[in-house]
Amino acid sequence: MRVLILSATTGGGHMRAANALKEYIKSINPYSAVRITDTIQYISPTLNKAVTEGYVYLATKTPKLFGYVYKSADTVDTTLNKTVEIVSSTVRNKLKPMLDDFQPDIIVTTHPFAAEIFTALKSHTGIPIPIISIVTDFAIHQTYINDLVDAYILSSREMVSQMVDRGVDRVKLYPYGIPVKQEFYKHYEREKSFESEGMNPDIPTILIMAGSFGVTDILKIYHKIVKSPANFQVIVITGKNEKLYDTFDRYLSKINLNNTILSIDKSSRPVSITRLSRHRKPSKPTKLMYYTNEVEKYMQMADMIVTKPGGLTVSEAIATGLPMGIFKAIPGQEEQNADFLIREHMAVRLEKDNSCTRTITDLISHPEKLEAMSKAIKDFSKGNSSANIYILMKELLKKYGNEEAIDRKEE
Repeated sequence: MRVLILSATTGGGHMRAANALKEYIKSINPYSAVRITDTIQYISPTLNKAVTEGYVYLATKTPKLFGYVYKSADTVDTTLNKTVEIVSSTVRNKLKPMLDDFQPDIIVTTHPFAAEIFTALKSHTGIPIPIISIVTDFAIHQTYINDLVDAYILSSREMVSQMVDRGVDRVKLYPYGIPVKQEFYKHYEREKSFESEGMNPDIPTILIMAGSFGVTDILKIYHKIVKSPANFQVIVITGKNEKLYDTFDRYLSKINLNNTILSIDKSSRPVSITRLSRHRKPSKPTKLMYYTNEVEKYMQMADMIVTKPGGLTVSEAIATGLPMGIFKAIPGQEEQNADFLIREHMAVRLEKDNSCTRTITDLISHPEKLEAMSKAIKDFSKGNSSANIYILMKELLKKYGNEEAIDRKEE
C-alpha cells in the first residue's frame, strides 16, 4: 500500500497527527510506503512562509482579528474561501509531479488547505484515488468540507450532526478521534516514573505544557497556580521554546533553592532541570523541562494538565485520561475546542485573575472532582484512532477496486 499524507505546518498539530498515523501504518504493515508532505511548502516555499508567518502573527499578536477571520471564513460564500479556491485551482498542478513520482493508492490529509488543493487536482484530472480528511479540532469549519472527500475523521459524535447540518452525507463521517502516537496508549509504571524523575509519587502533580504560551502568559499562570495552599508539585515542559525556557529558568533561579537536579543532552543543552524549593512566597516543587520525547510518560504521571486547547495536545490528554485546565484559548478553533471540552466535563477554564488559584485549590483539594473529569474523558475516548483509520483505508481501496494494493509489498 502506498499512502500519501498531505499536511501543513500552520500549527504543529497537523504534522503530529500525520506522523502518528504514519508510525501506526508502518508498525502494522512494514511493507507499506508512507510519505508525509508539507503541501504548501512543496508547492511554494514563498506561499508557505506567508501562510505560516501570517497564521502565527494573527494568532499571537492579534488574536481577536484571527478569531474574526476564522469565524467569517466559516461560511460557503466568503471572499477568503473564494480566494482559497482560486489559489488551489492555480497551484493544483504543482502536486502532479509528486503524485507521478510516488504513485499513491490513497491520500490522507490533516490540513484543510491540503485537502482543498488535492481535491482541486482530482476534480480537474479525475484521478481515481480515494481521499480521507482528518479534522484536527473539536468543531467543524467550512474550509474542511469538499464534495470530493471520501471520508472525514472527526473528533466527536457531536461533529457528525454538525457536518450533516452542513450538507455532508452521514456515510462519509467517522468519529474516530485525532491520531496520536501509539506511546500514548502505553502503560507506564507510575511509581517507577516518579522514582526516575526524583519526584514524590504521594502528592498530586500538575503538568504545564507551555511551549505555545507567551513568556509573560506562562509566568502569570504558573504564579497563580503555585499560590494555591493545596499540596502538589509541578512539571513545566517548554518544548523547544528557548526564550520561554531561559526566562522561566531565570525566574526560578531568583528563588531560594535547596535541591537542583540537572541533566544534559549530547549537545550540552539543558534538557530538564528540577527545582525543589522552599521559600517565603507560596510555591511548589517544580520540574522545569526544555524538551522531552516522552510527553506521554509525564501525562501519565500527572493528575491534571494545564495547556492551550490545541487539537493534538487535547487528543493526547484524552488518550491518557488526563483532566485539563484550559488557559488562554485563541479565538477560533481553540476557543471552540475549549467550549466543547468544558461542556463535556473533561476540562475547566483557568482565567488570568485569582479565580485560577481558587479553581486549582478546589480540584486538588477534592480529588473526586478530578476523578469525575477523568471518567468523562475515558467515556468519551474513541480508542485507537489510527487503527480505525487504517481499517477504513482498506475499505476505501476495495471500494475503488484497488484491493490488491492493501497487501502489496513496496520496496
